[in-house]
Amino acid sequence: MKRPTIFFAAAAALVASLAAYGHGNVTPQGVDTTGLAALGDKWRDENPYKGNKLALKIGSSAYNQNCARCHGLEAVSGGIAPDLRLLDRDCNNIKNANKKAACYKDVDAYFLSSIRGGKVRNGAVYMPPFEGVFNQEAMWAIKTYLESRREAN
Repeated sequence: MKRPTIFFAAAAALVASLAAYGHGNVTPQGVDTTGLAALGDKWRDENPYKGNKLALKIGSSAYNQNCARCHGLEAVSGGIAPDLRLLDRDCNNIKNANKKAACYKDVDAYFLSSIRGGKVRNGAVYMPPFEGVFNQEAMWAIKTYLESRREAN
């Protein structure tokens, strides 16, 4: 093997190992939802905290402690996982109010199923499930934060 080929192979291996190490410890941090209205045992199908300032504050902290590692600081993706500012981008330009509301409700359902059950493909865990780790209030607070970070089309 030629020297440049060995160099590039070694550099690629180093970058791959640093990327894996850079993921860091993925132990979820607790989320204190004190002050938010309790939602009970029945899971909501849309965000009950839309526009709630306390939920926004709690969600910002929870996101940056638990989600930013993969989805990026301030919800700006660094390329490891999807950019969650774009989660509901298809809804933003819908003119009909009823259709727009239905679109946002669908996105809320998708978000909740993703955060509760995680993302697994072909046996590989791309996102761990957070059900049993976060309560419903914490999950919806994170969604409230993400709505505040929405990218304009």
